[in-house]
Formats: sequence, C-alpha cells, structure tokens
Amino acid sequence: MAVAELGVVVLDCPDPRALAGFYAAVLGGTVEDQGEWVDLRLPGGQTLAFQAAPGFVPPKWPAPDHSQQFHLDLDVKDLDAAEKAVLELGAKPLDTADRARTFRVYADPAGHPFCLCAG
Repeated sequence: MAVAELGVVVLDCPDPRALAGFYAAVLGGTVEDQGEWVDLRLPGGQTLAFQAAPGFVPPKWPAPDHSQQFHLDLDVKDLDAAEKAVLELGAKPLDTADRARTFRVYADPAGHPFCLCAG
C-alpha cells in the first residue's frame, strides 16, 4: 500500500513566470501565476510548478561531480520538429549529435536538463 501519491513536480528557477511560459509552449496547459510560485496545469491533469530560488545555480550535464538532480523526459511524435520548436522557445542543446538515438538532451532556459524522446 502506498504511503502517498505524487502531487506536483516543482522546479527551482530564477524566473518562475518565464520558465512556466517556456513549458506551457512546449507542453500546453494553463499558467496560474501566484508570484514567487507559478503552476502550469497540463492538459492531462498533472501540474508542473515553478518556484523562485534566489541564487539559483543550474545543474550541469553531464558532470559526475555536479549531479543533474533530475530531468524530464518529454515524449514527442517527431524529434526533428520538436527540436526545432524547443530551440525557438529558448532551449539549448546539450547532447543532440547522435541523430540515430531515440532521444535528445536539452536545457530549458533556466538550465534544467530535459529529453525529447521519440514516442
């Protein structure tokens, strides 16, 4: 029997509104701005939240001495089209050279790693 169920995944970042806007453009949904805390209500019912973190230092990828802490896997139908879209939204490529793989790694505008995965 589970003790709890997952409520919300929260990302620390320097600008919650901006990062929520980035993920809203990538995933869809509705942004609910509460100032230092911003919720993104996704079409499937999940919530991704963003919290202001003064002094935020983005994770490094890949760096064994600096853990990435977590990353999001985002399933897409067309890797090339999704890549173009996230780059236009401000993502930065981290590991995208191997075009034969079923995933590519990027950083969101605040530096959090995420993967686009062929789904």
